[in-house]
Amino acid sequence: MKYLQHYVSVVVTLLTFFEHSTALKCYECNSATDKRCLGDENNKLSDDLKITCLDKSPNGDHPYVLCRKIKQVIDFEVNGLKPDSRIIRTCGWDKSSHHNKCYHRSGFGGRQEVCACEGDGCNGSSSIYTSFTLIGSLLMLLKMYM
Repeated sequence: MKYLQHYVSVVVTLLTFFEHSTALKCYECNSATDKRCLGDENNKLSDDLKITCLDKSPNGDHPYVLCRKIKQVIDFEVNGLKPDSRIIRTCGWDKSSHHNKCYHRSGFGGRQEVCACEGDGCNGSSSIYTSFTLIGSLLMLLKMYM
């Protein structure tokens, strides 16, 4: 019986970490063309908006290593663009100075907030499922061996 408990705990722990070692998955959408990108009333996104990021960026020289969420606002008509706001979610590769942070940019007539994060689906609403899985697995291991 003790052997079975040990075996199950090892398998559960490995499966939990395996989820983190597979290809990065990020939400990819633009609220200008798909309103689901805004999230529902609880700020949750549809799972079908989540994609597996490619191994390399479009120009082929950088691996995707993070997810990005961009809030863009056009405050008044400029360059033929009407006032508008949108949210863009996608995979990203530049983690030079702003990973796991947000930064703001603004210019004539518009502004944007760009947030970058590491972890599957982190550019959606706050996702704690993986954290609960990991914590639950660790607590189960502790209980079995104490």
